[in-house]
Amino acid sequence: MSERQPRLMRADFRVFRAIPTRWHDNDAYGHVNNVVYYGWFDTAVNVWLIENGFLDLSGSEIVGLVAETGCTYFESVAFPETVEAGIAVERLGNSSVTYRIGIFRQGGEQAAAQGRFTHVYVARASQKPVPIPAPLRAALERLAV
Repeated sequence: MSERQPRLMRADFRVFRAIPTRWHDNDAYGHVNNVVYYGWFDTAVNVWLIENGFLDLSGSEIVGLVAETGCTYFESVAFPETVEAGIAVERLGNSSVTYRIGIFRQGGEQAAAQGRFTHVYVARASQKPVPIPAPLRAALERLAV
């Protein structure tokens, strides 16, 4: 069994996005189900890409596909809370990027959950890995920790 990761702080992230929880996010135990966190990871990263002009859902010739993801949970959140998803870049390769993602209670200093999310960039048509385009690489470098 691997050693549990240390709990990250708000300062360990570069960009934040508020995400409201929804009624159906809660499970039978009264807290947000674990699978929802992975949707938040995807949302935080992809909204950042879209807002910064690096992803056109229907037209981008180069897209990032998820190759790996994981999450460690520290405390429960539940509807109707709004969470804040923090992102930073942990590793930047030739064709891949690994994001650090933190889920915070609104205004919280410690992550309620944290994880990793790796995109491998591919040509949409061939699905073959390609180098990360230079403008995107420069923006990702600004998110690096």
